[in-house]
Amino acid sequence: MQTVDAEQTVDAVHPVDTVHPVDTVQTVESPEQVALDLVAAEAVGAVRALDPASLAEAADLIEGARRVFVFGQGRSGIALRGLAMRLMHLGLAAHVVGDATAPSIGAGDVLVVASGSGTTGSVVRAAVAAAGEGAVVVALTTAADSPVGRMAACTITVEAAAKTDHGGTASAQYAGSLFEQTVMLTGDAVFHALWQRSGAAAEELWTRHANLE
Repeated sequence: MQTVDAEQTVDAVHPVDTVHPVDTVQTVESPEQVALDLVAAEAVGAVRALDPASLAEAADLIEGARRVFVFGQGRSGIALRGLAMRLMHLGLAAHVVGDATAPSIGAGDVLVVASGSGTTGSVVRAAVAAAGEGAVVVALTTAADSPVGRMAACTITVEAAAKTDHGGTASAQYAGSLFEQTVMLTGDAVFHALWQRSGAAAEELWTRHANLE
């Protein structure tokens, strides 16, 4: 009778040269996570591409203005309304063009406009009218060489797609989404710079926050 060594039996069942594959877990990001990453990356890239000198110039003009008016159509206009609110919190006289309480514009005032293409008819007309009354125009646009960009005293050029650009090269987001996001963030950056210049405490600004909410 042949005796089989226990160690040989183990080797026969589990040969030492057998390769056991290692299970790998592949993590697939959800569409929502992909969207969040895309929007965040594009917004950060667009903001970092802004020229700090143009932001400083815009801040100087706003700081020295008698009054500040903002105007834009659609989502660009909504973004600029946020800037007007923050300037009011800072103690500046800020108005949204089209509001019932907005006064007439004149010399010593600044009009901040936003148009991705720089050709939005109502924005161009507002800029022409403001300049004709002696006001200074600050423009945010993707096209510096546009009617709005050329006539502005200060142009902040945003590296983003205009709403009519559907090529997906400048931005993978729909229409002018990246431009509009950058307008909001640019307004916050200009406000923050002005706030730091003022030396005012947050508590002082808070006294101007709406209390009829």
